[in-house]
Amino acid sequence: MKVKRKSKFHIPTRYILLGLTCLCVAAMFLTLALKLPMGPLNTVAGYVFVPMQRGINTAAGWVSDKADNLKSLKSVQEENAQLQKQVAELQTQLGTMKLEQTELDTLRALWQLDQKYPGYEKVGARVISKGSGNWFSTFLIDKGSDDGIEKDMNVIADSGLVGIVVDVGPNYAKVRSVIDDASNVSGMTLTTQDYCVVNGNLISMNESRVIEFTDLKCEEGTVIEVGEQIVTSNISDKYLQGILVGYIQTIEPDSNHLTSSGTLTPAVDFAHLEEVLVILEKKQVVAE
Repeated sequence: MKVKRKSKFHIPTRYILLGLTCLCVAAMFLTLALKLPMGPLNTVAGYVFVPMQRGINTAAGWVSDKADNLKSLKSVQEENAQLQKQVAELQTQLGTMKLEQTELDTLRALWQLDQKYPGYEKVGARVISKGSGNWFSTFLIDKGSDDGIEKDMNVIADSGLVGIVVDVGPNYAKVRSVIDDASNVSGMTLTTQDYCVVNGNLISMNESRVIEFTDLKCEEGTVIEVGEQIVTSNISDKYLQGILVGYIQTIEPDSNHLTSSGTLTPAVDFAHLEEVLVILEKKQVVAE
């Protein structure tokens, strides 16, 4: 049994061309008719083509509006990108200005400190690294023997004593601060000149930001108050006399009733050290 194939509908190419030609001729005819005086053909053309023209105009207007909006959006985006770039540049400039202001404040403080101890020749140095922990108990500076720095030279910053140089290289030096556990400084009260020993203590620094002093010997009837300044004494073997170490925070009499002990708030901010001054004289040289 044969299965009849369903024939596909096919329009010859010549008929398609003929139809398109007729359509073009009709469009030309209607266009011409619209230019002629009012008549039936003109009326028909008006009903057909005027709504079409309105639709085309509306569509063209919508597309034009969208194009304008896209153009405006692109302009706004470009302007926004430019503003963001300017904001980034201004933020960079602001950060630089803040850094420069901080450095200026540090240098001004060092200058004031230099004026506070005018009798000593000094050299400024920048802190380049420190030991582990939260405090600058030991640290390195960027000046060394090439700059005249020697072991046992005193180091100052902020309002007073930082510590002492314990090791020196050609272009660096290591400093041990007064808060380090291995540090012992012979001190005295500024007003009464009573002697004591200031001991570094990192545990008390972590707990209360204080270090300790012991063996404060006072004459009978002498009262030492909280806030009293402790400075380096004249009998210290390595520290120059009169450099501020800190302020008494607490004080209590010892069990022997002859001496007192307590805590001391350091004069230097050992959590933030950037610049220091190294006194280019040693106690032995001054004594000689």
